[in-house]
Amino acid sequence: MTWSETTILVLIMLALVAWLLWVSASRLDRLHRKVVASRLALDSQLVRRSAAAVDLAASGALDPVSSVLVAEAAHESSVAEDSGGHQLVAAVPDLADLVALTRQDAADHRAPTRKGVSRALGTGFSDDRAQAESILSATLRTVLEDPTEVEELYRSPDGDALLEALAAAWYRVQLARRFHNEAVAQAQRVRSKAVVRAVRLAGHAVMPETVELDDAWPTALRRPGATGGRGASTGTLSA
Repeated sequence: MTWSETTILVLIMLALVAWLLWVSASRLDRLHRKVVASRLALDSQLVRRSAAAVDLAASGALDPVSSVLVAEAAHESSVAEDSGGHQLVAAVPDLADLVALTRQDAADHRAPTRKGVSRALGTGFSDDRAQAESILSATLRTVLEDPTEVEELYRSPDGDALLEALAAAWYRVQLARRFHNEAVAQAQRVRSKAVVRAVRLAGHAVMPETVELDDAWPTALRRPGATGGRGASTGTLSA
């Protein structure tokens, strides 16, 4: 093999390696964006569930003690809400359609960058936020644990609509958390590969983490679309 043939062969091999690395980096970037988008969706659905719980507590349909407990748990959930969603939107503006933005937020949109996605991956759930959301879940399960009382609540004025709204939001929380954790698992698998680690394709982006909180369903609460409920929800993740 001549020197020129060897040179061409080496260049072809280098080009192939560079192409493979580019493909891997592009895939990893897409996975990182998927993690950020699913995190935004989860944050949005948790906020909706908290709002539905507040509406239920303020409706007068619950007994006074239950109303106070649910209202306090929902308030703590709102107070503990971290600024992750706003940071994610600021870092990755093209994902802003997954959350409710103010006009000022919309006016500040910029072109998304890979560096912005990397920063956004570090804005995970705080321990306080996860604990507050878990407490809200446990409180609602306690309030809605008696099937007889819950059925009476469904038959009360506006009770059916309030519980349907809560059920729809809760169901979407479960879906959003599952999708988010699946996206995180995919990103973690790719980042664990030897080539990705050796070439540092992830750059300085932090390793994404799953969101762990208690979102177990109340036994007596009807699932969206269950027989006997009105205004069934399809369980989509629209924000």
